[in-house]
Amino acid sequence: MSRGTPAAGTTPAGGRRAINPFLNNDPNMKGRRLARALVSDMIAYQPGKREEGLRDGTLKAIFREEIKKSYEEYVDQIGKEFAESTTHFQDALNDLLAGGQQMF
Repeated sequence: MSRGTPAAGTTPAGGRRAINPFLNNDPNMKGRRLARALVSDMIAYQPGKREEGLRDGTLKAIFREEIKKSYEEYVDQIGKEFAESTTHFQDALNDLLAGGQQMF
């Protein structure tokens, strides 16, 4: 074991146990993570389409159906009220699909 690394089952220096983000019950963290996963899937399955949309400025149009389906899945998993009261899905579209540009 390396120096300064706590043994399994112990707490790190400072006395607080590291929080596993996948076990966190914070709805905002869950919403952000889900939105980013759904948008990442769109990119992973259609990287050429994304490149074309970014190049031609047609990203919204050519991903319209995928965005609609992903948003429906997002709403199904986190609830309509939460989805409509946050920008997590829109943020993921801008950050990931649009490469940091504000397109959505």
